[in-house]
Amino acid sequence: MSQSQGDVLRPPKMIYENKIPQSMMEIVEKLKGPHVRNVVTMVGAGISTAAGIPDFRSAACGLYSKMKNYNLPSNHAVFETGYFESNPEPLYVVLRESMLWKDFYPTTAHYFVKLLEDKGVLRRHYTQNIDGLDRQAGIASDKLIEAHGTLRTSHCSRCQKEYSLSWLKTEVRRTLVPTCEVCSAVIRPDIVLFGDPLPDEFKTKITADYANCDLLIVMGTSLVVEPFASLITSVPPNCPRLFVNKMPLGDKVEASGDQYKVPDKPIWLGGGYRDTIMYGECDDCMEELARMVGWKNDLADLRGENVHV
Repeated sequence: MSQSQGDVLRPPKMIYENKIPQSMMEIVEKLKGPHVRNVVTMVGAGISTAAGIPDFRSAACGLYSKMKNYNLPSNHAVFETGYFESNPEPLYVVLRESMLWKDFYPTTAHYFVKLLEDKGVLRRHYTQNIDGLDRQAGIASDKLIEAHGTLRTSHCSRCQKEYSLSWLKTEVRRTLVPTCEVCSAVIRPDIVLFGDPLPDEFKTKITADYANCDLLIVMGTSLVVEPFASLITSVPPNCPRLFVNKMPLGDKVEASGDQYKVPDKPIWLGGGYRDTIMYGECDDCMEELARMVGWKNDLADLRGENVHV
């Protein structure tokens, strides 16, 4: 990505530009002082990979190759509500192999969002992830929008009996497709599949949240999945936007099938006057941002570490 498309800051373990972009220093100064009170954060799968949860849309993950035996009409059929109703097994294979085979714990990037909340500047945290690590990091429910639902709870598809994540993990390991203890119907996780409506709280909060946003931080997503991706255009024209990702923004994810349409140009980069991009691991980037703002020890305390400056 050329410098004309936005200021670029490379985090630790990568090579810095000759100097830190002015747009980045402005973000740091805003966080240091009383200049931001309505930070909105948006995160995708990249924030959880350091926890050991694979980005199952990536070719490197290999989960789609395991779907070949199911003769899916397309790779993303496994995430369609209609297909799940007719054949729930492929979805449970993906969930078992990616998120339900062990316990996972929040990453540094998750705790940075929690730190924003503790500092009193987080307006809302929007996540595409269903892993529940945001809640584990301590982010309050009223600050959290799980745009794609959550694995924290599941319900019977017939009688609506609720089940916990620990129950779901046990049953998926035991039988793969869990069924209700009351009526024997298939259990469905409380996640948003293609064909499902987005959560009500997503629809009711976005207008005010983005209209009042004074700093937008986007982490671990290449911004290719709608309607989540378009939200970045809803913040005020003078609102700084910090993009943190390992991959170039807008890059098509291999093995993702035909569900994504890559834009002809990165429309989210507003000429560089307010945008900063940090390429690298989300944890590394948030460690660096915390250091620059003077929050290094605060972040370490949240993780239960003892860091000496």
